[in-house]
Amino acid sequence: GAQLRKHIDATLGSGNLREAVKLPPGEDLNEWLAVNTVDFFNQVNLLYGTLTEFCTPENCRTMSAGPKYEYRWADGVQIKKPIEVSAPKYVEYLMDWIEAQLDDESIFPQKLGSPFPANFKEVVKTIFKRLFRVYAHIYHSHFQKIVSLKEEAHLNTCFKHFILFTCEFGLIDKKELAPLQELIETIIVPY
Repeated sequence: GAQLRKHIDATLGSGNLREAVKLPPGEDLNEWLAVNTVDFFNQVNLLYGTLTEFCTPENCRTMSAGPKYEYRWADGVQIKKPIEVSAPKYVEYLMDWIEAQLDDESIFPQKLGSPFPANFKEVVKTIFKRLFRVYAHIYHSHFQKIVSLKEEAHLNTCFKHFILFTCEFGLIDKKELAPLQELIETIIVPY
């Protein structure tokens, strides 16, 4: 993990996000996915954290990304049938759920050389799909607030990094990306 973190820091500093997302030569794909999943989780958590006083159950009654996209919560364990919740509740459930995945050593092994589960990429894909929903909600419901807080450059850079990583490893189905398709095309097309 520490070596991969150094690689991430070194390449991110160069400003070439397309290079930063590539699997470093000789590195294990699952290890690379794991380290980046933790980083993206922390990034989204911090970004959303700046909006908690504006993204309230009153302002954001449902977890949505514009009028066409509404997300319901289910974790498959306590909540098996998807339920409608406010955006802040959805994000709270999501962050708790992801944290539980990250802390589960049978999914995200901490010891060097410990095997990853056979379904590891599927777990990562679910995490990324759900993290994308937070970005989609931020862009659709809170972008003006982001601009007023002067956070848009940071948000856009984090999102660009997230999307390039997602595309590099095929982590989110195209139909899931629809709420931000135009923005995504401006990120992917220039290369």
